[in-house]
Amino acid sequence: MSAKPDVDEVLADQPVCSTERKCTLLIVDDDAELRDLLVRYLQTNGFDVVAVADGLAMEKYLKSQPADLVILDLMLPGKDGLTIARELRSGRDLPVIMLSARGDDVDRIVGLEVGADDYLAKPFNSRELLARIRAMLRRRMTDKTCGTRAVEMQTHLFGPYRLNMQTHYLTRSGQDVALTTADFKLLCLFALHPNQLLSRDTLMDMLKGYERASFDRSIDVRVTRLRRKIEDNPAAPVFIRTVRGEGYMFTPDREAG
Repeated sequence: MSAKPDVDEVLADQPVCSTERKCTLLIVDDDAELRDLLVRYLQTNGFDVVAVADGLAMEKYLKSQPADLVILDLMLPGKDGLTIARELRSGRDLPVIMLSARGDDVDRIVGLEVGADDYLAKPFNSRELLARIRAMLRRRMTDKTCGTRAVEMQTHLFGPYRLNMQTHYLTRSGQDVALTTADFKLLCLFALHPNQLLSRDTLMDMLKGYERASFDRSIDVRVTRLRRKIEDNPAAPVFIRTVRGEGYMFTPDREAG
């Protein structure tokens, strides 16, 4: 972490996760010095913070206590960060920021693919981490209704699916389909813009908060993951079509199979 904790950090835009408590951050990192620095810095900036050294301690905490966001190191003793992120996605609706000393594109893409919401390479600036945490928590609170239009247009039908934007449920022929927060947000955006070409840049701007890079495949990774959940044949998608060189188009009136 390249910046020391700053006790004069402005708190005016601090997200509040409920009327009864501050947001709780759960740090999972085996670097004790970094854990201590992050705890002090984030507590100074208005968060409740819990820090543990591995996945087992994380699971023990989550069985009895709430968390609003997980800051997860990639390289951990026992279960690595990728395995933990995958398990979190399958059982809990928690946003995850993944940290890694290995900042190459492959690690970043794999981290996003297994379910991390954001990725930050070590060493990082503490203010950048703080900005990402705040942005993600704000998006999470906003995404509960997927925007004003979602409230006005609560239910969308496509093929055998029914998407309820108010309750955050997707069903197929009456059976629930498990979606992560990131999956739901992306599907929401597509459903609100049917039969419209959405470029990767447009999707990035709509989703907000993700680091731009000259070669950024995070949108492609997220579309691929969503297709696996809603397409009968993800290699030949019916609902989320690729427009080569342009972006993606959601075609809800087409029939699967």
